[in-house]
Amino acid sequence: MESQPHRRNGTLQSSTSVETGPATALAGIDSRSFRVWRQTTEERKNIEEGRAYYNDPSPVPPPEKHTPSSLLQCHRKLVYRKENAPAESEMAHGILWVGSRFEEDIVLPYLRDTVADDGLFVTNSLYVDFEIESDAGDLVVKGSTDPVVVDADGTPVLPTEVKTKNSLEYLDEPNEHHKAQLYAYMVGLSEKYDVNVKRGCLIYGARDSFDLEVFNVEFDEQFWQSTVVEWASEHTEYRLADELPPAVSRFGWECDFCAFRERCGKGERRHQDSSPEGLLPGFEEYPRKPLLEYLDAYDAKLTPSLAKRYPDLCQEYGVYDWSCDQCGTRAEWEFAHLSRDGDRLCPTCADSGQLVTLSDPSLSQQVRDEIR
Repeated sequence: MESQPHRRNGTLQSSTSVETGPATALAGIDSRSFRVWRQTTEERKNIEEGRAYYNDPSPVPPPEKHTPSSLLQCHRKLVYRKENAPAESEMAHGILWVGSRFEEDIVLPYLRDTVADDGLFVTNSLYVDFEIESDAGDLVVKGSTDPVVVDADGTPVLPTEVKTKNSLEYLDEPNEHHKAQLYAYMVGLSEKYDVNVKRGCLIYGARDSFDLEVFNVEFDEQFWQSTVVEWASEHTEYRLADELPPAVSRFGWECDFCAFRERCGKGERRHQDSSPEGLLPGFEEYPRKPLLEYLDAYDAKLTPSLAKRYPDLCQEYGVYDWSCDQCGTRAEWEFAHLSRDGDRLCPTCADSGQLVTLSDPSLSQQVRDEIR
């Protein structure tokens, strides 16, 4: 049989026998290989585009810094996110991807064709960076806009904010936090280009039908000052005081989609008002990518419970000791003193005739271990 060239790991090689077929193809196609491929692809793209820092843990932003997209969201959720608390669920990459494609492939061409006869143009995005006065001092708002209608000189005429929803059936008015985001664009663009942008456009797209619902939004100084600026001031004050904000959201749906429900106390477990740092004791559902981001950000270890789920990470990151809630004894995570039910028992309590199950270390114990 004549030798045929083939590729392996990106290298052209020669082989006298190449097995092909459905079984060979299926052997490498699974959810784990996809996650590895997607993460590797994203990291390579960041490096090639000069954004290698995107592959590192997110730096903790200063208390006075805000982004347009974060305005009016739950204070506690944002503190968890900004302080790199471990997320309990993956980011909704699919929804973000659909939203990005909808904006770039549908909304952007539509806007360009619609305003072309008026001698106007549409830019993909503009950057805003401005300060606002508040009770907490000078605040900074930085971020990028969605498409902006501009004149022939590139001066902003009409900023837009594009969002996608499963359906538009019950959408009667724009969401308040989306309106706040659009207001930030108006204020930032007005200051940057020395113009008076007082009108914007909120565009909602339906993921089920690709229909559009458009809301014309006029700038309201009262809403900006009393709602948006006041919210930003409150958030900065919580951050400056290193205080965990109350678990109160302006929007009923926000808790249902929060990546920190258990840590906050809105989940099904007994955790309540937990600080941003530390892995929740007994919580084994952390997805791999958010877990790795947390471990790298805090130079932390796995809990014994997570060590059972991610044994391949134990050597690289290490594992905290088991802890006894009753007597305070610490035991190595591979400690093998087991009960009939397979629970790891505290040896100190067992010596005194008590059967007490060891548990993951508390958040405060984890923090103390990291300091040592």
